[in-house]
Amino acid sequence: MSLRLHDTATREQREFVPVRPGTASIYVCGATVQGAPHIGHVRSGLNYDVLRRWLTYGGLDVLLVRNVTDIEDKVLAKSAAAHRPWWEWAATYERAFQAAYAALGCLPPSIEPRASGHVPQMIELMERLIDSGHAYAAGGDVYFAVRSFPAYGALSGQRIDDVVQGEPDSECKRDQRDFALWKAAKPGEPSWATPWGRGRPGWHLECSAMSTMYLGPEFDVHGGGIDLIFPHHENEQAQSHAAGDGFARFWLHNAWVTMAGEKMSKSLGNTLSIDALLRRVRGVELRYYLVAPHYRSSIEFSDAALSEAVAAYRRIESFVHRVRERVGAPEPGTLCSEFVASMDDDLGTPGALAAVHTTVREGNTALDAGNHEAALGAASSVRAMTGVLGLDPFDPQWARGEASEAASTALSTLVDELLAQRQDARARRDFAAADEVRGRLAAAGIVVEDSPDGPTWSLKDA
Repeated sequence: MSLRLHDTATREQREFVPVRPGTASIYVCGATVQGAPHIGHVRSGLNYDVLRRWLTYGGLDVLLVRNVTDIEDKVLAKSAAAHRPWWEWAATYERAFQAAYAALGCLPPSIEPRASGHVPQMIELMERLIDSGHAYAAGGDVYFAVRSFPAYGALSGQRIDDVVQGEPDSECKRDQRDFALWKAAKPGEPSWATPWGRGRPGWHLECSAMSTMYLGPEFDVHGGGIDLIFPHHENEQAQSHAAGDGFARFWLHNAWVTMAGEKMSKSLGNTLSIDALLRRVRGVELRYYLVAPHYRSSIEFSDAALSEAVAAYRRIESFVHRVRERVGAPEPGTLCSEFVASMDDDLGTPGALAAVHTTVREGNTALDAGNHEAALGAASSVRAMTGVLGLDPFDPQWARGEASEAASTALSTLVDELLAQRQDARARRDFAAADEVRGRLAAAGIVVEDSPDGPTWSLKDA
């Protein structure tokens, strides 16, 4: 593997060499479980799932930690407004996020720790920072002293004098640029005992404590959305480095999913829930839509773009099903060199999928020409490539249709045979016969679309 990743900290691509030979360690900022997940939330999980799969394909044992922020201002505010216990509210939406990740084919993380379960580790980290002069307790709160750490701002490019933390001003702070590690208890809020009084964690502290607990003081990759670069990741890096930890060697950040040019967010009211979209398209099709662009490129959501992604995936799916029915079931084979080069170039999924579609076109040409060996080889390569991306049409999770596998296979066999007859008629320029086949399929509720990759079909109501 000669993987190169774009590191936000150095602002350049660097060769990925794991801290510990044979093992890759990844920490991903997961959900703040304040409400139902939308596609902007799950894009991050999908992108780091692809990274994990590629590292695994390269022979590494991957440890992926994806946290759950279950104790935070927004969680407390929304649970209080709904007159529900905060822990019940958090658990409800934690399950919703887990279901969304699973529906889009994300492998389960190695562990999914909750912030509320790691207070002892946070206390220990605060003690280290206070002892080293980088933090101080005041009024029951604990703050990180930004000016005590000269490298503050290196990750995000912020100048210390320009820093605005986005926290309420406090008379307890020595400098309003300082940020809260721990917040003193308030009436009606959950709290834990510490040497500085009862309280609850600040947002930034939890990830430093959890990542190093499970992955060690230095690990390979810290990932999240670009909106986390400042202040969250900047503050994580500052407090961890100030405590003496090497922390993350690579910082990876995925771009937003936008609508009308704005970040998708609940506060703007411009979100699309996973449940709503899965009533329109299958999970594998939504996954294709979200992983097809490069992870550092924004996705401007539109119905047209989603439809194009669905059609593109179905061309891949149709090809491997045609090969299975006419030649035999293809097993995952080797990756083409273009696919490997694209994935090694900062997880270049656009180029990787271009390689998949090129192989599909070549395979369809071979199949139509009766070159079954070449068609089977192409389908095997397609299965291997789509498997790396979590898009293998033969993955049991992505079984086409809602009927049993046997019924699905039977339907696929009948439709593909009729499409083969139609292709033969078109080759003879017998367009009347070709139209007659298409009409029979349409009457049965099957839509046929022609493309350079060959014909694809779908159920009218799918």
